[in-house]
Amino acid sequence: MISEPVFIKCSWRLIPLMFLFYLVSFIDRTNAGFAALTMNRDLGFSPAVFGFGAGIFFIGYSLFQIPANLMLERIGARRWMFCILAVWGLLSASNALVRTPGSFYGVRFLLGIAEAGCFPGMLLYLTYWFPRKHLAQFTALFAVAIPISGVIGAPLGSSILTKLDGIAGMHGWQWLFVVEAMPALFLAFVTLRFLPDGPEHASWLSQDEKKSIAARLEVGGVRSMRGVWRAMRDPRVIALGVANFSYQSSGYGVAFWAPQIVHAMGFSIGTTGFVVALPFIAGSVAMVLCGRSSTMRGEGILHASLPWLFAAAAYFVAAHVQSNWIVLLMLVFGATGQNGAFGAFFSLPGTFLAGSEAAAGIGLFNTLGAVGGFFGPSLVGILRQSSGDYATGLAAIAIGFAIAGLIVLGVGRAIEPRPALQQSAAE
Repeated sequence: MISEPVFIKCSWRLIPLMFLFYLVSFIDRTNAGFAALTMNRDLGFSPAVFGFGAGIFFIGYSLFQIPANLMLERIGARRWMFCILAVWGLLSASNALVRTPGSFYGVRFLLGIAEAGCFPGMLLYLTYWFPRKHLAQFTALFAVAIPISGVIGAPLGSSILTKLDGIAGMHGWQWLFVVEAMPALFLAFVTLRFLPDGPEHASWLSQDEKKSIAARLEVGGVRSMRGVWRAMRDPRVIALGVANFSYQSSGYGVAFWAPQIVHAMGFSIGTTGFVVALPFIAGSVAMVLCGRSSTMRGEGILHASLPWLFAAAAYFVAAHVQSNWIVLLMLVFGATGQNGAFGAFFSLPGTFLAGSEAAAGIGLFNTLGAVGGFFGPSLVGILRQSSGDYATGLAAIAIGFAIAGLIVLGVGRAIEPRPALQQSAAE
């Protein structure tokens, strides 16, 4: 639990805004999953075409993770986040203009470049404000936007598809992209007003509070004693990056294909949105509770690995049963596990990286994960087209979560800060 008043004050000022950033980001990057319910038919996209288009976002996203974090370090969070939000809002709306597979791929690729700096930038930004021991909880608090995006975006997406279809001569899926891009443009200007670059630039902190934060980060932090390139070669960063690749392969495989999986069960487009929201509700609760538990116990490895192994078991069952109701229940269990691990896992790089090496190391960690965001949706699309059902795709998703959980368990001793290093940092 957080006891220091200054960090409670910072959390109330920063976490809600960071939550909104990531909420809008996740809706804009995954709303193609709902658009596909009618877009694929209107444009003649096959499952393989849609899966590749959904996934190619993450090629652009992965290429610019490290440069984006280094840019944030150079010019500051306020101006950099303004640029990110403004550009991705315009590109997200331009999805409404796609007509061919090539244009779909191109816009998705550029959108990935635009959003590349959001999530790794926020992970880096947290290290400017909070001691290492609080990172898991705060990461979970702003990243709960992921499952909440499904709770909000799923019903909203299905409503737009059905209620705005045909207005002004536009299809419902076109309105979906336009309407859901507007919040990013609005938040771009909010950022300029309310997001300070760091504690020293926060007008709402007194000088004593700024000194208190600096002192606590110095005592409880990890000192940056290596170069950027050495940090990027750190086996712990690479191992976490591979686990992140496996996790995001499966996570985005679910995010982009869940609407079509549920719709194929016989639910209408309008009902599909509300059914898809159920796993995200469970995931929201799990993310907050597990992140809090990780912080209270000072433990990250088991809080990351065990939920993922639970998710793997749930999706494995979903791939092998015939009952739609059991499949839906397993989707809820799977979302609980995959989201529950989030805060603990994504706080791990911040436990042994700091300064410029944190910018580069967290960037590499997210780059490897982002490649998984391309691989997973594409693989599910190929398996769906070749097999004619979603069972093999769900089995592949289960394998991805199992690999991620086992990697974190396997390298846990190297990831967790050693007592000797903690004592050295304190001294």
